[in-house]
Amino acid sequence: MSNNNSKKSANSGILKAIERGGNALPHPAIIFVILSAAVVVISFFVAQAGVNVTFYDARAGAETTVSAVNMLSADGLRYIFNSATKNFTGFAPLGTVLVAMLGVGVAEWSGLINASLKKMLSNVHPRLLTAVVVFAGIMSNIASDAGYVVVIPLGAIVFAGAGRHPIAGLAAAFAGVSAGFSANLLIGTLDPLLQGITNEALRSAGMDYEILPTANYYFMIVSTFLLTFLGTFVTEKIVEPNLGEYTGSYKPNKETLSDVENRGLRNAGISLLIFGIIMMALTVPTNGLLRTPDADGVMTINEFMSNGLIFMILLVFMIPGAVYGKTIGKIKNSNDLVESMTQAMKSMGAYLVLAFFAAQFVSYFGRTNLGTILSVKGADFLESIGFTGLPLIIGFIFISAFLNLFMGSASAKWAIMAPVFVPMMMRLGLSPELTQAAYRIGDSTTNIITPLMSYFAMIVVFAKRYDEESGLGTLIATMVPYSVVFLIGWLVMMVIWFYLGLPLGPGAMIHV
Repeated sequence: MSNNNSKKSANSGILKAIERGGNALPHPAIIFVILSAAVVVISFFVAQAGVNVTFYDARAGAETTVSAVNMLSADGLRYIFNSATKNFTGFAPLGTVLVAMLGVGVAEWSGLINASLKKMLSNVHPRLLTAVVVFAGIMSNIASDAGYVVVIPLGAIVFAGAGRHPIAGLAAAFAGVSAGFSANLLIGTLDPLLQGITNEALRSAGMDYEILPTANYYFMIVSTFLLTFLGTFVTEKIVEPNLGEYTGSYKPNKETLSDVENRGLRNAGISLLIFGIIMMALTVPTNGLLRTPDADGVMTINEFMSNGLIFMILLVFMIPGAVYGKTIGKIKNSNDLVESMTQAMKSMGAYLVLAFFAAQFVSYFGRTNLGTILSVKGADFLESIGFTGLPLIIGFIFISAFLNLFMGSASAKWAIMAPVFVPMMMRLGLSPELTQAAYRIGDSTTNIITPLMSYFAMIVVFAKRYDEESGLGTLIATMVPYSVVFLIGWLVMMVIWFYLGLPLGPGAMIHV
């Protein structure tokens, strides 16, 4: 018993130290200002040293040489001033978040979200609540980045409604959405994207071998259940006890549903069903109106999944939210509908400030080529070590996880790393499907502890809604246990899979 208590105390002490160190830092917006300045200064010295890397870019289909770009040069200074507005308006998460929040705002202001959660909580066993939140986060990846703006805030609200710490719910959902980014029970947009880069890397090396979009399907199905279990364990045994009792000002409405609220839920459900049928008619048939032709002329929903999905999410929340509000009398006219969206935008003020400075940092980091140089140098180092077999796979996972702290795009990193590692490992008897699966493990697990992740600033803002004292350090300290446990658990699963020689997907074996 004393051993368990001492372990818990040690873990708590480590996490508290991380939290104190992180929260001692300036406001996250100022941190991005400091990081931007650091990138500018570092780029000067790296460029002066003439650092460059040459690699085969699988996306471009050609060998590319990249040099460090000096941001203190005349061109660099012009870029800093002339690109600031475009960096902000072109910041990928900005439009996604704001568009989705318009719909979420209607559903929240009308009371639909609270009523739905009451109904759900009355039917979900408390012991399953954490697992449901983590699992929902993992499954949301089928909708690309939608989980960040929908599932994560809902995770906090669900936990608060159950009388639990809302930040624990936010953390559980964040772990599922981001650290479990590659796992799913369905094939998502990431699978064909990575498969295409892998096949291009094989062609560039003159290897007559191709993998399918389902190359990692079996592995990712099992990963979904593993991460759900691990996420539930970390939340209930580490994160929630460390957070302690919630004493914040957020108080969920715990009153039972009235007859008119139940009628509102019924009408909202009917409207959502009708909308779902319409969307299926527009996307499922091979000649669906929302399908667009790909390069081969085949009608697909790829463009819709990449660009149209967020607008659909807006409507998924706005339509039933408006119907619910109209039924219960909260939304009487168009003025009320607009007011609900206005209130949602007011709550995003802090995020807009963070997004401006985060956008500048991400832009400078990309323009200087420091992320690309670090990725290529890291790949060369791992290749030079001379590992073979399972040690090589494990080393590759750790390198992928480390590089993910500095270069967030999964496809950009894979386009650089695949031409090096896929042919190299295949020559050592390891299949491209295995190399790709190993990459996905490393690429997912450290998303939740790097401020370079596009949505990190937004999660900090969500956390502040429930604890005004929380900051960058609080979020990182909260998420470190998930990152460590997910990485260890996934590694153990990979070792077992490797030794049993199980197929990673249909026709996708460990060895070639």
